[in-house]
Amino acid sequence: MEVAGMGWQRYVALGDSFTEGIGDPGPDGRDRGWADRLAHALAADDPLLRYANLAIRGRRVAQIVQEQVPKARELTPDLVSFAGGINDALRRRWDIAQLSEHLEVGIAALAATGADIVIVTYGRPSSRSRMMGPVEGRLAQYREVTYEVAGRYGCKVVDFWDHVVFDDPRFWSEDRLHLNSVGHQRVAMAVLESLGRYAGDWTQPLPQVRPLSPVAKVGRDVTWAGKHLAPWIGRRVTRRKSGHGVTAKRPDLQPVQ
Repeated sequence: MEVAGMGWQRYVALGDSFTEGIGDPGPDGRDRGWADRLAHALAADDPLLRYANLAIRGRRVAQIVQEQVPKARELTPDLVSFAGGINDALRRRWDIAQLSEHLEVGIAALAATGADIVIVTYGRPSSRSRMMGPVEGRLAQYREVTYEVAGRYGCKVVDFWDHVVFDDPRFWSEDRLHLNSVGHQRVAMAVLESLGRYAGDWTQPLPQVRPLSPVAKVGRDVTWAGKHLAPWIGRRVTRRKSGHGVTAKRPDLQPVQ
């Protein structure tokens, strides 16, 4: 658990592309993301902090629990973030009972380390994406399960469900599925707030701008469909996985630089 007056010294992030940081390229071109940003903010208060990020794109909750949780336990963290579920919701088959069981097993194993645990959830998707609308009911079920499991193990939950600030397309990358740098920064701010470290009002809307014309919107949608939707459908048809051959970007605890 957190050492009074010192903060955390071993932070491990688990999850999928959301935690891996897709959509938020750093100055060196490598994905950064909210977990990296969170680690940097925590390290500003405690330079002794070391950070590992085990998240891999495309992973479902069962895979996160089976592949990442054991490695996280080996690292003896005192702070863990867990985010998953969106890839489960996007699959053809949906079994909330099984998903709940996987989540409980994973969180129980992490809680046994004595670490503080933050579970980060997703926002309501239908108001920003018609494509994501059909999975909203699934995500609502998973959100309920998340609160139940978190309550049993004393986890913090960072919940974006009712926060309309993320409906602004300027928070999202070109693929409309991953947050961009602005979005990832807001998530980091929200998680920091849950940990008692205020970093500004993450719910503050961006300055208003003139909306796109109907013609511009259609053009943008056509570009998106060709560049992102068609390849996504192709991967589903051929059963290719986005995380195939991808390894964790920070598999071991390292100082934050």
